[in-house]
Parts: sequence; structure tokens; C-alpha cells
Amino acid sequence: MGSPNQAKDSLGFLIVSFLKQRYKFMENHYDNLLIIYYSGTGNAKRVSEWIVDEAKKQGLKTHISSYHLFNQEDIAAFKGKTLIGFFSATHGFNMPHSMLKFLFGFELLKTSDVFIGNTRAGMKLWKLFLPGLSGIAMYFPALIMFFKGYKIHAMYPVDLPSNWISLHPGIRKKVVDSMVVHYEKLTRKFAVKVLSGKRVFLKSFVLLPLDLLVAPIAFGYYFVGRYILAKTFVANYNCNNCGLCMEQCPTKSIILSHNRPYWKFTCESCMKCMNYCPERAIETAHSMVFLLLFVLTVVINPYLSSKVTDFVAVAFRGSRIAFESFYFIVQWSVALLLFYLGYKFLHFLMRFPLINRLITYTSLTTWKFWRRYKIPRKVSVSDK
Repeated sequence: MGSPNQAKDSLGFLIVSFLKQRYKFMENHYDNLLIIYYSGTGNAKRVSEWIVDEAKKQGLKTHISSYHLFNQEDIAAFKGKTLIGFFSATHGFNMPHSMLKFLFGFELLKTSDVFIGNTRAGMKLWKLFLPGLSGIAMYFPALIMFFKGYKIHAMYPVDLPSNWISLHPGIRKKVVDSMVVHYEKLTRKFAVKVLSGKRVFLKSFVLLPLDLLVAPIAFGYYFVGRYILAKTFVANYNCNNCGLCMEQCPTKSIILSHNRPYWKFTCESCMKCMNYCPERAIETAHSMVFLLLFVLTVVINPYLSSKVTDFVAVAFRGSRIAFESFYFIVQWSVALLLFYLGYKFLHFLMRFPLINRLITYTSLTTWKFWRRYKIPRKVSVSDK
């Protein structure tokens, strides 16, 4: 039998060997990292940059790109095993349509592992960081890539501040800075794990019951809501036609019509134009929205309900299911038409200075307390 010292030496040798092998496994599990993101005001882009930074520390070859600028020739030099990350903002508890369209067409590096991530409008209450909701913003893209033959290796939500200032003011800078610092630390820890080959799913399923609860809203937003929101943006009298909003729009949804910016139905409401306009000239026309919603609720919907009831009574013997189905289709079709026509008329009226100022001053987004939002360029721990 060997001496106790020899046993200790042998045990120490085994532990050191194990740690070396483990470290080597962690360091070399992947050779390349590709991250493709969708970002309006910078949240998803910044998260992607944090992950890429960790990959570079491990010596991986990396490439990061917005979905609308991605060129497969940029990854022609990739050799070996690749990890692919798709990171996106959350729009209406879903991944934006244009990013989903990109995923449906993505066919590269079929043997690769994939992770799905999203930023989902977190909040902070005193010192407590509160999570947002993903809805189907991770699960649906994960299913798309799974059925396309990719291996889903991780799903990860990041609760950076909401940028949807059509609905609420931008969060105060001090709070934003503390949230960025907090979630950068967590994201870098996630990056180390996923780059080492570990599967990371826990955080994405913690709020699953609530995510499923808001799933119907995700479908409603995808098929109706996003089109209505696209018709709520206007350029006020401060607009100098610099063209920055049209140039930077990721979906190319802003065009010049009658010498004024005009938002098409393809707008994803990413808020990039509103938050980055140097003249603070882009508004949500809240007065128009409230007026059209009032007309829909008080005048149009009761009339439609009566007509659909009469039709269903004759054609389907008063079937409740038939009524709900027809009324839903007719109601939202008319709502879309009303917002389209209302927006066209408003765009025409905005050329008159008096109307322009009236719409501007009745838009919540024009007032100073209604802060804009964009992720800070850089926040250090000392800024917290």
C-alpha cells in the first residue's frame, strides 16, 4: 500500500488533471460565435456586445450583426464548431415580425447550437430589480429553429428598461444606469456558461405561467396591433427633414411624402426614430389615437355589433361562436381601415402650422417630462 502522502499526491494529481481538462473543455467548446440581433434603441445590441466580448476573451472568432445588415460572406472564415445567438427586443410579447421573417429564411451552419435571447422591459422599485414578460418572444423563435434542425442550447431574457415611450415616459437616467450595470454582470455570467457548452434555460421558464397568460395579446399584436401603432407617428413643426429617421429605420418603413416623414404599415414601432431624433421632432399623435378609439367604441362598434347580430341570426341561427368570429374579423378590419384613413388625413393636415402645433401640444411625447430613452454608451460600476 502507498503512504498517505502518496495517496494525497495521487488525489491532488487527479483533481488538477480534472480541472485542466474542464478548463480546456470550457475554453474550446466552440470555435466561433455568431450573434444576430434586432434592436431599436440599443438594448439588444448592447447585450449582444457583452456576450461577444466574453467570447473574444476565450479566443473565439466572432461576428455580430443586425439582422437587416447580415451578410453570410462575413462568416465565410468560420471553421470548426459555431454557436449562434439570436437576440431581439420584445414587441407585443413576441419577437418582431421582421426578425421572425429573418429566422424563417435562415439556413446557415445547420449543425450549430443556437441560443435565443430577448430584452423585455424590466423595471426597478427602490433596490429591487423587477422582471418584464417575454410572452412568446423566446419560445416561438426557439420552435422555429428547432424544426429547422438546429439544437436549442439556451434561452435567456434580459430585463433592460422599456423604450416604448408611446405608452410611458423614458425611465430616469440614474435608474437606467443602475439597471445596465446590474444586467451586464448577469449577462456576462450567462455568456461564460453558454460558451462553455452548458445549457441555460432556468431564467426563461421562471415566469412561464405569466408568459402563457399574455400569449393571446402577442397574437393580437402581431396580426392587428402593430399595424395600428405604425399609424400613430408624426413629425412635428421641429422637423427639418434631415432624413436621419429614414436612413436609420431598420425596416425602411419611413418615407418622404409631401415633404414630410410618413410611416408605412411595415413599421415595427421599435422607437428608434422617436428616441434618436436630434430635433425631438417625432411624436405619437395621442389626440388622434384617443379620438379614433372614441369613434370606434361609441359609434362604430355598436353599429357593427348590431349588423353582425342580424347577419348571424339569419345565416347561422344566432350561433354565439359564429357571432364572436365574424364580429372579431369585422371589428378589427374596420379599425385598421379607420386608422389608415385617419392617419392619411392627419398627414395631410400636418402641413398646416396651426393644426401641426395643435397635434404636437396634445401629444404626451412632446412634453419635457416625457423623457426619451436610449441605452447609455457606457456605464461603469462606479456610476451605479
